[in-house]
Amino acid sequence: MNDRPIALDMRDVRKVYRVGDSDIVALDHATLSVERSEMVALVGPSGSGKTTLCSIAGGILSPTEGRIVVGGEDITGHSESQLTSFRQRKVGFVFQSVNLVPFLTARENLLVVDELGRRTGAAARERADELLDDLGLTDRSKNLPSQLSGGQRQRVAIGRALMNDPELVLFDEPTSALDTELGAQVMELIRSEVTSSNTAAIVVTHDERITDYCDRSVNIVDGKLQAA
Repeated sequence: MNDRPIALDMRDVRKVYRVGDSDIVALDHATLSVERSEMVALVGPSGSGKTTLCSIAGGILSPTEGRIVVGGEDITGHSESQLTSFRQRKVGFVFQSVNLVPFLTARENLLVVDELGRRTGAAARERADELLDDLGLTDRSKNLPSQLSGGQRQRVAIGRALMNDPELVLFDEPTSALDTELGAQVMELIRSEVTSSNTAAIVVTHDERITDYCDRSVNIVDGKLQAA
């Protein structure tokens, strides 16, 4: 680790679900720090706790125990409304299924983020056009998702996640639906955008090849983090 600012700091975080008379531990005393411009691969089998960790880091779930600080903001005790505001300001998500709005163009899918964000009007349009250009999508800005290839839709999703200059971006299996060549292109784009935007990123993956694009890897098994 270098002397870059810490974007994510999770300390001794647990997530426990009560199922009948039993406690199910989804995350077990996880401690993880991620610096700005750093990409961390989170590797583990299905059911290991990857999604739970990212959901807590991104303010979707609240922990049972522990402390979470993102971009200097301690979200541990935030209410639902505070977490909603936090996600809009400081976190970007790129889901496995992309989840673009089907009746909006590529450009509009980016702009809809800033209807609730920090920019409006010309500033939002300028930011959207800048991201589309960086992602090689300027000539596809007026296309609907149905008129885009899988890789192009994934790039739009990346642009949407970066629209509000988040402190942290969480990628859930970003290459799972892509072939090897296209997956490599997408990961190169993610690497480039994370570095240029000075954003921290966690990339959830089953694919060991993805780790080549990350600064380091962290394994998770049965809810417990292990150094790779």
